[in-house]
Amino acid sequence: MSAFEPDWLYLREPADAAARATELIDPLRAHLPEDFVVRDLGCGTGSLGRWLAARLPGTQHWILHDHDTELLSHAQASLPGTALDGSPVDVVAEQRDVTALRAADLAGTSLVTASALLDLLTRDEITALASAVVEAGCAALLMLSVTGKVELSPADPIDPALAAAFNAHQRRVTEDGRRLLGPNAVDVAATAFSRLGATVVRADSAWRLGPDQAELQRQWLEGWVGAAVEQLPQLRPVADVYLQRRLEMAAAGELHAVIHHGDLLVLPPSLEVAA
Repeated sequence: MSAFEPDWLYLREPADAAARATELIDPLRAHLPEDFVVRDLGCGTGSLGRWLAARLPGTQHWILHDHDTELLSHAQASLPGTALDGSPVDVVAEQRDVTALRAADLAGTSLVTASALLDLLTRDEITALASAVVEAGCAALLMLSVTGKVELSPADPIDPALAAAFNAHQRRVTEDGRRLLGPNAVDVAATAFSRLGATVVRADSAWRLGPDQAELQRQWLEGWVGAAVEQLPQLRPVADVYLQRRLEMAAAGELHAVIHHGDLLVLPPSLEVAA
């Protein structure tokens, strides 16, 4: 299944919600006005908006960005209508290339958000995003970027080879010549924002998948192993046997998986994190 298909995005939404770093919300709330604009980049089905809008007080105007019109339709229709304090939340959708956003495009925006996006960008694209956000004076909440660490229990001798191949796939050069950052994205983004004088707060946000999430385990395993084999085809003979073994464990409720991600809260240079 494609990483961007609605069914996959809805399936992973509970795991995303459980993983998101809630400790970043209070310092963010302290720096938002009573009436503010949020731009959600690469919004998918709107899961971040559904999670965040109800956790922030104040009148909210969400602008959802994605290249996929089907996903935008799902997202626009599903955000909550009221904020944490009962204030109204309104939503518009704009199809556009989020890598082309610059400071002028963010004029009037208080907060830029994104989920599972940074690892799909290049170094130049993250640098440009950091420059746009800081120049526009926005805060940013950038969540659930993969960091390359996976823990499976019980462990298997093949785990490290597959993890290394998957991480290399995440750093691949795409058909259009873009070299993705994959697991390096959180570090690169944190450095880019810090160099521009912004305050950056980092937090872990790991998926923790137990026996009650067998279907998510199955689809994640198939994607993880599939990407590893695409990157390193010589793994296929052992990977096929490995995948079958892991899928049987997931179906039997015997597998536990921790898939690590990183979250970043970015506050403009003029702001400081509340104690």
